[in-house]
Parts: sequence; structure tokens; C-alpha cells
Amino acid sequence: PIEELIGKKGKNQKTMRDVPLDKITEYASEDADITLRLHEVLWPKIAADEKLKSVFEDIEMPLVSVISDIERTGVAIDSNMLAAHSQRLGERLIELEKEAFEIAGEPFNLSSPKQLQVLLFEKLGLPIIKKTPKGAPSTAEEVLQELAHDYPLPKVIIEHRGLSKLKSTYTDKLPLMVNEKTQRVHTSYHQAITATGRLSSANPNLQNIPIRTDRGRKVRQAFIPRGEGYVLFAADYSQIELRLMAAMSGDQAMKEAFINGTDIHTATAARVYGVAIDQVDGDMRRKAKMVNFGIIYGISAFGLSQRLSIPRKEA
Repeated sequence: PIEELIGKKGKNQKTMRDVPLDKITEYASEDADITLRLHEVLWPKIAADEKLKSVFEDIEMPLVSVISDIERTGVAIDSNMLAAHSQRLGERLIELEKEAFEIAGEPFNLSSPKQLQVLLFEKLGLPIIKKTPKGAPSTAEEVLQELAHDYPLPKVIIEHRGLSKLKSTYTDKLPLMVNEKTQRVHTSYHQAITATGRLSSANPNLQNIPIRTDRGRKVRQAFIPRGEGYVLFAADYSQIELRLMAAMSGDQAMKEAFINGTDIHTATAARVYGVAIDQVDGDMRRKAKMVNFGIIYGISAFGLSQRLSIPRKEA
């Protein structure tokens, strides 16, 4: 592994120029040799299938140099904006901590599952919804989400966890990852890891920044164009999964919504609530969107009730 030459990730990791030449020679030769041996096994299998060969030659290989360009170019961030946001998050975390201590009647470590277990289920007597493999009451996210419907402390803990992760993973960390020479952040994109065929991103992961909350959106605002006259441009498929579902299921109402250019979530909301399209409000559309995607990915009534914070009967 390359870690044996340059060390584990982090600030103590060396670059290849600090590694003795004989070690680099051995590592690079083995890299090339194993790759060639794999090619001799795998290429005949790809070449035997015209469709597979076309995907490889016409899509995947040309994409390598595009991804390389993106990684080298990097992305500009506004470190001052992130620092200010980080400070606000820190202040809110202190407020949440005080709130949690007041509700609990004592101070405790909000990040400790063990202390949470004792406090929630022994001292406060909250119902045990799920257990860990070792038989202890679970304090996992979905358990706290359900308890938050009826009890104030789990709600505070959920917000604290979310903001704490946002602060440690993004607002504190991203400015430290700015390259001194380029003054930009450079992620690595993985071309062949996800089951869906999408790219994934690491060190840092730039594809996982939350967008559902206002605080998450503020992190995204810190990604800026390279300068005057440049903009960030976003493009996306228009409801690709739902279009596939409409075509494959033959559902008439779904097909008509797409053919007529009607917003599919609004159309579903109108049918679910039995109202006219122009009477659908934002909350109705949000719930219908969860229904649409829930159907594709096999959500249950219980799962839907949890996601939308509604009674199971309504879900």
C-alpha cells in the first residue's frame, strides 16, 4: 500500500519525493506490472461484449482526463465566510448544550452514547425503541427522530449532532485544506466505486454538503467562482428516476404529468389530497415528493411517517 511509503493521511504524510528511489522504483514497477496483468485478464471479457466495450471506450476512458482536469483545477472557497459561519455554529452549540442540561437537570456529554443511554432510558425513563447488537438501548439517529416527536431532549440532541458534524467536517476543516500554491481546495473523484455509476468524492468529500437546512446552505455559499466574469453553473437531469418509473410502470397519470410539463410532485400532491393543481401548497408538495421517491426505493408507511413527522395512519 502507498501508505507504507508516504504514511497515513494527514499533515504528517510525506510526498513521493521524500521516499528513497529504490522504494519508489519497486512500488511503480509493481503498479505497472499488476495493471498490465489485470488488463490481459479483463480486456478480452470487455472486448467480447460490444455494449460494454462502447461504455469503456466512449464514456469511461475519455472521462479520465476530464476528471483529472477538474481535480487539478480545484474549487475556490471563501475562508472568511466559513470562519464566520463556524463561529455562529459554535455559539449555537453552546446554547443547545445549556438547553440540554436544563432539560436533563444535570450536565452530561452530548456526544457520549453511553451517557445518553443512562440519561434517556434510566433517569428520564423514555421508551426503548431499539437495541444495539449487545442489547443496550440504541441512541441512533432514527431512534432519536422518533422520540423527538414526544420528548424535548432528543430533539435538542439531534440538532446538536447535526451542527457539530457540520462544524467539524466543513466549516472548521475546509479552510485548512486550501492548497498554498493554488489557493483552492482539491478533492479526489472516484470513477468506479458507487453502485449507481455516479462519481464519488473524497479528501474532502464535496458531494455530501447538506442542503436541506439553512445552515447547510450557508456552507455551500462559501464555494465561489474563480473571479470576475465567472459563475458557478449547476445542471441536473429533470426527475430522471420518476420518468423511468412512469415509462416502466405505464402509470397514466404520471405519464400525462410529464408529457404536459406539469411538476410531478405537485401533480402527485393534487391526487393525494384530492385538490386542484393550483391549490397545492409547499408543504403538500414536499410530502408528495417524499411519497414519489419513497415508492421507488421501497419506503414503508412507518418509514414515511418518520421522515414526514406524521402519524402512521396518515402515511
